[in-house]
Amino acid sequence: MTITKDIINQSSSDSSLIKTLENMIDGESNETKSLRNLIAMVSQSNSTALILGETGTGKDIVAQAIHKCSKKKGSFVTVNCAAIPSELLESELFGHEKGSFTGADKLRKGRFEQSSGGSLFLDEIGDMPLPLQAKLLRAIESKLIQRVGGTDDIKIDLRLICATHRDLEKKVESGEFRADLFFRINVLPINVPSLAERRTDIPSLLKTLVKNLNEEKSTLPIFTPDAITALTKHNWPGNVRELKNVIERACIIFPGKEVTSTNVFENLLRLKMPTVAEEQNAIWEMTSDLSEINSLEFDEVTNNPEDFLPHPNNYKNWFTFYDEIDLRRHQQDIEIILIESALEKTGNKIALAADKLKLRRTTLIEKMRKYSITAN
Repeated sequence: MTITKDIINQSSSDSSLIKTLENMIDGESNETKSLRNLIAMVSQSNSTALILGETGTGKDIVAQAIHKCSKKKGSFVTVNCAAIPSELLESELFGHEKGSFTGADKLRKGRFEQSSGGSLFLDEIGDMPLPLQAKLLRAIESKLIQRVGGTDDIKIDLRLICATHRDLEKKVESGEFRADLFFRINVLPINVPSLAERRTDIPSLLKTLVKNLNEEKSTLPIFTPDAITALTKHNWPGNVRELKNVIERACIIFPGKEVTSTNVFENLLRLKMPTVAEEQNAIWEMTSDLSEINSLEFDEVTNNPEDFLPHPNNYKNWFTFYDEIDLRRHQQDIEIILIESALEKTGNKIALAADKLKLRRTTLIEKMRKYSITAN
């Protein structure tokens, strides 16, 4: 069954649950509200939940929210499947008996037993070794486990929550992930939206992150409205984790000072300490009457409007955050946006729009046909 937004919104069940979720997951965008409603619905079931989303979107927070809103009273136990060596992961999950291997000098309960009565969160399950996937499948289906070196079945009673930034369907096709395990954990899928998909939440997230990072309000940076606007326009390939790092950077570089849009681009998104001259210029900008600035004054500052375009080097580190990039799709999206903007700027005059884009008129017309763009 497909979980549609209508079904999610109908399930805004208990107001106390939503209140709890609002305290845990910031934002008032439609995407965030739908996410909170979905979590409220999923938390009332004992079925396995699979949290999907890009790196840094806050999948761990969603897992904690599911546990906190559930009827489970036990512990919330986390295991990062990618951070533990494969030869130790089995013992970490299922525990071991005394003497089962070198160094096992006493019985040790694994994370499954530790989370009995509560929730077990298997983060980055897409990185779990194949041999261990079979044992996990058995544990999920039978609700029984065996410690390493043991023969007795141990009954478990817990809520299993899994998460990954990997495309599990592709990993199933390549044979890196068991199909039966994928279908077993994909009972209640939750797709966490990227930060770029919920940009309107950034002011709220900014306020919360600044408050959490430093309790001494006198030393907190003060983000101007234009700085907040600049933050909302960033692509955020690292999502909320990247935003948190940027805010922490601001607390270190600009304690108790105003942060402008220039600071966002020059000092926060790219780590560069402001010089004395730059700080003086920032003060001048804040005290100047911006309404008196005209296009002639702008030309005095720079004769090259391309200085304000994204630099190609900005894309250099994208593979730090993404496993793959659809280059053709990305180029197409950029062309569509710029062509539509040029047409809007010139009152849909194709010749003028072509001049602004430094294209021949016939080339622009061909691109408009290709992307089904019309000049109204």
